[in-house]
Amino acid sequence: MRRNNTEPLKNVLMQYLKVIGADKKLKEIRLKNNWEEIMGKSIALKTEKIYINKGTFFIKISSSVLKYELAMMKHAVIDKLNKTAGENLIKNIKFI
Repeated sequence: MRRNNTEPLKNVLMQYLKVIGADKKLKEIRLKNNWEEIMGKSIALKTEKIYINKGTFFIKISSSVLKYELAMMKHAVIDKLNKTAGENLIKNIKFI
């Protein structure tokens, strides 16, 4: 007998992660892992470290010139990250 209320496993897992509160952490990990895809290879090559804490995206950049350019584009970078995450996950960016 076939049930009519079947759902794809992906949907069920995402609902479960949301219930236990792990969906935001998963999205943060995806943002970190997809940094090169989001910002491009040239920026990713100058990126030394990325971490997220309480809605702030911390990025350690090896080039002071690139750090300054990214600081000028801060709001555009936040918009890109939030668009990729699918929600307003990132509130601020700090370039270190």
